[in-house]
Amino acid sequence: MSLELIRGLYDYHRWANRRLFDVATALGEELSSRDAGKPFSFPTVTRMFGHLYGADWIWLSRWKGVSPTTLPGAGFATLASIRSPWDDLEQEQQAFVEGLRPADLERVVEFRNTEGKSYRVTLGPLLQHVPNHATHHRSEIATMLTMLSGSPPDTGINSYLLQKTGQG
Repeated sequence: MSLELIRGLYDYHRWANRRLFDVATALGEELSSRDAGKPFSFPTVTRMFGHLYGADWIWLSRWKGVSPTTLPGAGFATLASIRSPWDDLEQEQQAFVEGLRPADLERVVEFRNTEGKSYRVTLGPLLQHVPNHATHHRSEIATMLTMLSGSPPDTGINSYLLQKTGQG
């Protein structure tokens, strides 16, 4: 694992989240807040994006030595209400990732989950967890968007790399 790989993964993470968020925003608040049913982790596109925000927020907090007792995200009523806090969080997250040194990847992060259970995990794998976790939920969002309006654009890492290098 290298810092270059981690930094690229977070650049991809932001790109993929924003790509789907822009599609959802274009659909409008009414469709994005429509209940898609129980098969999904969260019932609406808006709530799913709220969860992605919350996961990014809680993990960044933990990496900085804080163990929040609640996961934010459920309180966002609209996509519009998510965007500004998420922009700020992405900047903070990017600064954190850019500020890492190679030895930081081996640092043990001690944290408590929202139920109070203690854990100790190396930072490097936790850094990989966040974009990986988001990929799962982005696939759910893509399915929800397909049900609402048709298949959204691809958010695969290959599409990101092709676009980033001017080939896509």
